[in-house]
Amino acid sequence: MASRMFALVAAGAVTLSMAACNRAEQPAGETAATAPAEDHSGHVAGTSRAFFVSPKNGDTIKPNSKFEFGSEAITIAAIPPLPEGVTTVADADVRANTGHYHLGVDTDCIADGQEIPRGAKDWIHFGKGDATIDMSLEPGPHKFSLQVGDDQHKAVKGLCETINVTVAP
Repeated sequence: MASRMFALVAAGAVTLSMAACNRAEQPAGETAATAPAEDHSGHVAGTSRAFFVSPKNGDTIKPNSKFEFGSEAITIAAIPPLPEGVTTVADADVRANTGHYHLGVDTDCIADGQEIPRGAKDWIHFGKGDATIDMSLEPGPHKFSLQVGDDQHKAVKGLCETINVTVAP
C-alpha cells in the first residue's frame, strides 16, 4: 500500500514539474488559457511569420544550393486562376490569411502593402505555392529577402525575413 501511495505521489510530482517547465512566464492578469503560447524561438502562436528553413542567416553555401522556405499561421497557396484577359485579382477576391512566396536576390524587403515587382530580375515569384528553389549563385556575399505576397502580389504586413549568406568559391 505504501509503495502504491509513493508511486502516485511521485507520478503527480513529475506531472506538475513537467507542466511548470513547459509554462512560459505570463504577464500579470493572464492565465495559461489566455496567454499566447510561445515556441522555443520566441514566436508567439497565432502570429504569422515567414522564414528561411535553409540556408540560415550567416551560412556559407555552395554555388549550387537549394533554398527552402517556411511559414506559420498563414496559408501558402497558388495564385487562383484568373479569367481570360484579367491580369490581377479583384480586391473583393483577395483571400484572407493566404499568400505565396517571393524571393528577393540582393535586395531588401518591400514595404507592407506595396506591390512586389513582377518581371524584375531581383525578385522570383512562387505563384504556384511552391516553397523550394535550386539556385546557381556567384561566389561572394549575398542578401536574400523572403517576402509573402497576397493574391495581388502586395507585401503582407510583417511577413518578410532577410538573411545574408556567403557563397563559397
